[in-house]
Amino acid sequence: MPPGPDLTDGPANTERPVATARLPLRRRLLPVVALLLVAPWAAECSWGGFAIDDFLPVLIFLGPMYGGAALLVRETARHLGAGWPTIVLLAAAFGVLQAGLVDQSLFNPAYLDDTQYADTRAAAEATLVPGLEFSLRQAFDYVGNHIVLTICAPIVLIESFLRADRRLRPWLGRPGLVVIGVIYLLGSLLIFSDSSGRKDFLASPLQLSFATVLVLALVATALLPRWRRPRPRRVRRVPHPLWVGLLVVLVRFGTDVTPGWAGVAIALALATAVGALIAHWSSHDGWGQRHVLVAGTAGLLSAAAFAYLVPPYSPASPAAALAGDVAVTVITVALVGGAWWRLRRASLSVRVGAS
Repeated sequence: MPPGPDLTDGPANTERPVATARLPLRRRLLPVVALLLVAPWAAECSWGGFAIDDFLPVLIFLGPMYGGAALLVRETARHLGAGWPTIVLLAAAFGVLQAGLVDQSLFNPAYLDDTQYADTRAAAEATLVPGLEFSLRQAFDYVGNHIVLTICAPIVLIESFLRADRRLRPWLGRPGLVVIGVIYLLGSLLIFSDSSGRKDFLASPLQLSFATVLVLALVATALLPRWRRPRPRRVRRVPHPLWVGLLVVLVRFGTDVTPGWAGVAIALALATAVGALIAHWSSHDGWGQRHVLVAGTAGLLSAAAFAYLVPPYSPASPAAALAGDVAVTVITVALVGGAWWRLRRASLSVRVGAS
């Protein structure tokens, strides 16, 4: 979705823009800190991957890597004046970078053997790519979850809490970007060197080269000038935001209908179709920030709903596991519900002011 004019639900044209540089430091850094915390939680905890007593260690040890990546993706797109196509492509590049070069889970067939997901290995090996020896099913899941949970959902949430005049603006200048870049590199190096991160596995030169070329290709595509060109918006109605969210949830369930190569083909076809449909709707003038919020967080909501049915990576007591699942529900509802309320309140204030 190209930035163009602000057509979100916030008070875009009725309030005087506030220069970000003049805001107090606390207000300027608040969304940065929020994204640093929400990204690792959404990536690893929101779907039930950890019991409640592991939430804090996840934020401490994985926050620099996941949160740093989300900030770098968001700030790169906003500094370029680009929209969601750039964010999604950069998120995909991060997913390949993370799974292919940092923890190398994409190429390590034994990566989950020491967890409660060891029984998924046989299903993953049913879709091995000859020569490169990685599971296309796992690649879809790993990279797809990084796109949806690690990058897009946290960015949508934090931006939706902001005023419309700050939503699409960069939060950091060059010094801030350098600091975040260093934090991200150090966090990634920690995972790469830690025995529980890369698990003492090293992919082959061919596999590493493949992942590197794919990352560079995705980044180059994300930086194409076409994503920064404003396009005229069509005067057409779009579905209610909740219908958009329902579609995303149904497609998410549809990607798991069958195993093997047929399942991968169905998953790729469904993801491509819903992505094209959302891109089509976003070109209409009825598309607003509430649509963006629901489309971006529907995957997070479905992951949180099914957290009760999946085990954490490591065995935990039933009480700790249940407490973690309940906490996931409360946090997810608070974040998504709070963002929706914030946008609805802003929309109502615009209507009152206009009348």
